[in-house]
Amino acid sequence: MDAGALLDRYERMNVIRRTEKAAHDLFLRGLVKGTTHLAAGQEAVAVGASAALRPDDYVFATYRGHHHALARGATPEECLAELMSRSTGLCRAKGGSMHLTKAATGMLGSYAIVGAHLPMAVGAAWSARLRGTGQLAVAFFGDGATNIGAFHESLNLAAVWKLPVLFVCENNLYMEYTPIADVTAVPRPAADRAPAHGIPGEVVDGNDVVAVEEAVGRLARRARAGDGPAVLEAETYRHFGHSRTDPAAYRPAEEVERWLKHDPLDLARGRLAELGVGEERLAECDERARAVVERAVEAAKAAPPPDPGEALTDVWADGGAAWRT
Repeated sequence: MDAGALLDRYERMNVIRRTEKAAHDLFLRGLVKGTTHLAAGQEAVAVGASAALRPDDYVFATYRGHHHALARGATPEECLAELMSRSTGLCRAKGGSMHLTKAATGMLGSYAIVGAHLPMAVGAAWSARLRGTGQLAVAFFGDGATNIGAFHESLNLAAVWKLPVLFVCENNLYMEYTPIADVTAVPRPAADRAPAHGIPGEVVDGNDVVAVEEAVGRLARRARAGDGPAVLEAETYRHFGHSRTDPAAYRPAEEVERWLKHDPLDLARGRLAELGVGEERLAECDERARAVVERAVEAAKAAPPPDPGEALTDVWADGGAAWRT
């Protein structure tokens, strides 16, 4: 990857990190309603994967999905306004933090039920196959979802039909508060289980945006060529607790320190330095990201609340229940 492309990835991760920080601060000020699950520390998975995908590919994420929504074209203002229940929010205040969706850019939703979106991604891939569009479906999920039945059902059906779908596990070591290693028989909860379904399983450094983009790009080409699905396990680490009510005191201090030294932004800066990019250009990226997020915060705060009269719009495609019969 050349310096220009990597600078672009770095700035995108920077915007996401600052948006997550803004969400954290707004939550503490009581401006974010409900809870929120931050993905700070996991930006390289979303940015690297999205950079390897086509604009018309489908993406499905978990309730920790701010980074995927932003990587797939949602703006910081849209996301923060949604978190603050404003009318300018991504879903007009109907989704909140856990359900960010922007279908126009292929971001087909974040899902709060663990593993529920995996069969949906299989369905989207089947649709693409039927229509002959060459599109790919990508399901991002946490390590805990690998112990859910829908994970195995989805891998099995995708393998049987050789569908163009990628299963990308964001393994941040914890299934909410429980270490995944304590309750799982294999060391790589996603990649080690893929061969049981006849699917290749790979592991990648999820904090290295270049490595993620290369891996997703290669597996995407394989799937589009008709060779079927694959599992990619991206090893990463969330900087915050499971949710904003979780201080994450269960994590060993030395583990946290080790992973914070392996920060996605720092890794990208190191690669850029090796490519001859100076601190001045990095500072320009930082300043642009800061300005974008600061403007987004102020615009979201100033936006009006949603109109109660729109409460039932966008609920059913035709505004009623006639589709059921």
